[in-house]
Amino acid sequence: MELQETMEQAELFNECRDLADRRDFDWRTVVYGFIRSRRRGHRRQSEVEPLFTDWHHPWLFFLATGTMLLSGMDAFFTLRLIEQGAVEVNPFMAMVMGHSIAVFATTKMLLTGFGILALVFMARARVFHRVRTGIFLTVFFSFYCCLVCYEFLLLIRIS
Repeated sequence: MELQETMEQAELFNECRDLADRRDFDWRTVVYGFIRSRRRGHRRQSEVEPLFTDWHHPWLFFLATGTMLLSGMDAFFTLRLIEQGAVEVNPFMAMVMGHSIAVFATTKMLLTGFGILALVFMARARVFHRVRTGIFLTVFFSFYCCLVCYEFLLLIRIS
């Protein structure tokens, strides 16, 4: 009997709830979370520097987005160069490319994306107590810039 009353009360409570769900995810949520994120600094006085925060510097966003875009351009230029007779130097990616172009592109984007995600997540950590891991994003971005420029020049020469 008591269980029945509890179930009826739960149903009445659910019917009385407001239909608008505040947890809807849209661009307002993203912008609000970016501007008004809660954990930007220290949580405790004993922390010297917070390792994990809700807010990352916009420079990290630029580096992460730029590296992903350059990785996509690298995949496109690589496929164009292979059409022109070039050979994939990376043995792992050459093996993946043997399956299909879709598997190659998916693998490349997933590997790059997970690497960038890990580096952004650990951007404030220090390697060997000296170098911030966020520096590695700058190095990867610079590497991809040079690689994409090199591939672009190769495509111009071949054409």
